[in-house]
Amino acid sequence: MPSFSHAPQYPPMELELRHLRTIRTIAEEGSLTRAATVLGLAQPALSAQLRRIEATLGGALFERGRRGVRVTALGELVLERTRIVLPAVSELQQEAVRFARSWRGPERLRLGGTHGPLLGALLDRLTQVVPDAIVTTYVSWSERELAVLLAEGGLDFALAGTCGSTAPPDATRLAWREIAVDPVFVMLPDSHPLASCAEVRLSALADEEWACVPGDGCFADCFTAACARAGFSPRRMYETDTASCVHLVQVGRAVGLCRASFPTTPGITTRPLAGTPLLWRHVLGWHPTLQQPDLTATVLAEARGAHARTAEGSDSYRPWLAAHGEHTAQSLGPS
Repeated sequence: MPSFSHAPQYPPMELELRHLRTIRTIAEEGSLTRAATVLGLAQPALSAQLRRIEATLGGALFERGRRGVRVTALGELVLERTRIVLPAVSELQQEAVRFARSWRGPERLRLGGTHGPLLGALLDRLTQVVPDAIVTTYVSWSERELAVLLAEGGLDFALAGTCGSTAPPDATRLAWREIAVDPVFVMLPDSHPLASCAEVRLSALADEEWACVPGDGCFADCFTAACARAGFSPRRMYETDTASCVHLVQVGRAVGLCRASFPTTPGITTRPLAGTPLLWRHVLGWHPTLQQPDLTATVLAEARGAHARTAEGSDSYRPWLAAHGEHTAQSLGPS
């Protein structure tokens, strides 16, 4: 059975914790393709990284076959050490955070979040209610990355989202609380024939190209399934940052998918989809042993207030809320 070769163009490098996580993920997924998806990498980039790791460790860690990859004897040795090293480092980070907090208090509040206006609104509110804290932010399109940072003590709180009723990442170790549930709206250029409609049937957009921000959850699959129920397959999906999505809609290249609380934007009309085929659930996450209950309650309350204020600022969302009512927050994980 062929194994990964050690190309001479990959010289040895200093082994880092992220390399150990890569090895562990490949072994857990049993496939470079699935591991690349979990890690948020293109498969060629993951293959190149694996070759550099193997060059550093002196041999092949995996053998490739038709059904995926199989761990070699050297790979088993490395994985055995990885199972010890990674939890130990994670525990060290958590203990260091607890120790620092016990001596100095929350001098720095580290917030993570995915794309969207909610993180900025929460930041604005927290600088008023926790004036002594230095609040910093970290933005990532990957909910899984934010969960890893929470678990390891790299972030204090993270704003993320899930599609429909899907559980947030690492829900067994992290505490997640629902902030609100938004319907998914469609962004249309003001000149679009459907922009004047109160709501838009998904089937009426069968001939359009689409734009949406990326993510590593199941939203893309849920959208494809909703299109199938409406009787069509989406022609093309542009996955890109928020500013680029807005531009593609403004120039008429695509119609966009957005949360209903998306702010009013020049040249764009947002409209609800008839029947609400897609929902987006905003959640706030933290590590339950690393945060004080009073601070957690404050951040959660301000996150819900930030969402309410953002929703009030949407000319298309206010009528929808008046007709459908608001969702009640609920627990999604251990408290």
